[in-house]
Amino acid sequence: MNIRLGVGKKIRELRNKRGFTQEEFSELAGIDYKYFQRIEGKNPPALKIDTIEKFAKVLKVAPSKLLQF
Repeated sequence: MNIRLGVGKKIRELRNKRGFTQEEFSELAGIDYKYFQRIEGKNPPALKIDTIEKFAKVLKVAPSKLLQF
């Protein structure tokens, strides 16, 4: 599996478990909504470690958890 797709899928899975919409989650993470849609989409952009850290903080997980798929 492509790592970008795997990370996007893992974020979607954890986000849904916590009941956040994409819009709510992107706002909490301080990320542009359209950019966040691309992360969970079919052709996700490369993510900076700082962005992964923001997502992990909102999801209340270790950043490494987002790389386990």
